[in-house]
Amino acid sequence: MTGLMLLDTASLYFRAYFGVPESVKAPDGTPVNAVRGLLDFIDRLVKDHRPERLVACMDADWRPQWRVDLIPSYKAHRVAEEQETGPDVEEVPDTLSPQVPVIEEVLDALGIARVGVAGYEADDVIGTFTARADGPVDIVTGDRDLYQLVDDARGVRVLYPVKGVGTLQVTDEAALRAKYGVDGKGYADLALLRGDPSDGLPGVPGIGEKTAAKLLAEFTDLAGILAAVDDPRSKLTPTQRRRLDEARPYLAVAPKVVRVADDVPVPDVDTALPRAPRDPAAVESLAARWGLGGSVTRLLATLAER
Repeated sequence: MTGLMLLDTASLYFRAYFGVPESVKAPDGTPVNAVRGLLDFIDRLVKDHRPERLVACMDADWRPQWRVDLIPSYKAHRVAEEQETGPDVEEVPDTLSPQVPVIEEVLDALGIARVGVAGYEADDVIGTFTARADGPVDIVTGDRDLYQLVDDARGVRVLYPVKGVGTLQVTDEAALRAKYGVDGKGYADLALLRGDPSDGLPGVPGIGEKTAAKLLAEFTDLAGILAAVDDPRSKLTPTQRRRLDEARPYLAVAPKVVRVADDVPVPDVDTALPRAPRDPAAVESLAARWGLGGSVTRLLATLAER
C-alpha cells in the first residue's frame, strides 16, 4: 500500500493516446482513446498499488517563461504557436488536445484531486507535494526528469511505465546507481551536464552521460566540478577543463531550469482517493456523452472495493 501517489498526468495521457487505437471513439465519432486509456491506467494503478491518496498533477504551463528566460532553447522545438500573453501552445496531435478538457471534467466528477498551478509544470507540482509529504510517495511518470526526486530515506520512488502501466519499472536509489551511477540528488546535475535534446537543454559539449557520471563520482556535485575547474591540481583533462569553463554561463542558470521546484503555491485540496464519485450524475452524463462505459465502470468498482 502506498501513502501518496502522484500522477504526471500529461505524460500518462500522451502514452494512453499512442497506446490505445484512435478507433476508440465517442458516440459522435470524437476520438476518446486518451481519456479511456488514462482511466484504465488509473484503475490499474489503484488496483496494483492501493494508494490512500492520489493527485493528478497537471501542466498549467508546459514551458514556463521563467525557465525560458534562463535558457531560451528550453522546449522551443515543441512550440506550435507563440502567445503574447499566456503560455505558448504546445505541438500536440490534433485529436489529443480536445480530449484534455474531457479528462479534467471526468477526474473532477469522480472526485480525484487534480492540481495545476499557473506558471509551473506538473513536475513542479509533483516536486512540491513530494517535499511536503510525511510518508511514502510513488510518482508515476514516463519522464526521467523526475528521477531527481527519488529518495530512499523518505520512501520516494518513481514508477516508470515500460508497457502501459501494467509493467512499471520501480526506480529507487539502487536502480539509479546501477544505471546512471548517481542517486536521486545527483540526477539533476547529471541531466544538466549531459543535456537533453527532448527538452532543448544543450548540456556541456563533449560531456556525455558516462563522463558526467564519472565527474560526479569524483567531485560529488556540480559545485565540486566547478571548483575542480578552478583547481590546477585537479584530475580534469585539459579538454574537460576548457569545455566546463566555457560552459559556465549555461551552468550558472541550468540548475534552476532542470531542478523541479518544491515551493509551488499548490491549493489546499483533499488528496484522499474517493470510494464513491463526487458527482455521480456528472459521471453518468460524461460517460454516456463520451462513450466511456467500461473504463468508468471498472474504475468506479475499483474505488468502491478499496
